[in-house]
Amino acid sequence: MKILFLLFPLLLLLVQAAAGSRIQCRERGGICSSVRCLPPLRTIGRCSDMELCCRR
Repeated sequence: MKILFLLFPLLLLLVQAAAGSRIQCRERGGICSSVRCLPPLRTIGRCSDMELCCRR
């Protein structure tokens, strides 16, 4: 039962990191895409493990 107290903060950190990457992408003028960036867009980073940050 004590392990739940350790796993909960870890889960919150992972969720916060994913949200932060999405916000950082938008601050850089990009959009998050679950597929590859199609022309004229180019990849400038990652929003999460499965999403790319794309920008013109």
